[in-house]
Amino acid sequence: MSTIATTFKVLVVDDSNTIRRSAEIFLKQGGHEVLLAEDGFDALSKINDHQPQLIFCDILMPKLDGYQTCAIIKRNPKFASIPVVMLSSKDGVFDKARGRMVGSQDYLTKPFTKDQLLQAVQQFGAAMQGTI
Repeated sequence: MSTIATTFKVLVVDDSNTIRRSAEIFLKQGGHEVLLAEDGFDALSKINDHQPQLIFCDILMPKLDGYQTCAIIKRNPKFASIPVVMLSSKDGVFDKARGRMVGSQDYLTKPFTKDQLLQAVQQFGAAMQGTI
């Protein structure tokens, strides 16, 4: 059984510098290319310019929250197929359901571990490869 490690371009959107940097370190250790955005508007610009293969998006952010950001991404036919994984310190059923309603594929509770992050990348990155 061969395990081929594939590199993915991953965007991490979070208003917390600590969370962004932690995710960046974990993802780079996993061999992935990492883009960082500090809010929804910054994320939309980076998605347009760099076209990531996977997006991790915080829910609670100033200006444009994660739900709004995800909904905008999913309404654009050019980017609708990019998997979005919501990040939140809240672990409520309502939050997860609302994330699904705006088009997110999954939900990670902060603080997340390196393994949780890399597992999500492999799961959704592999799904993306099937569509290319």
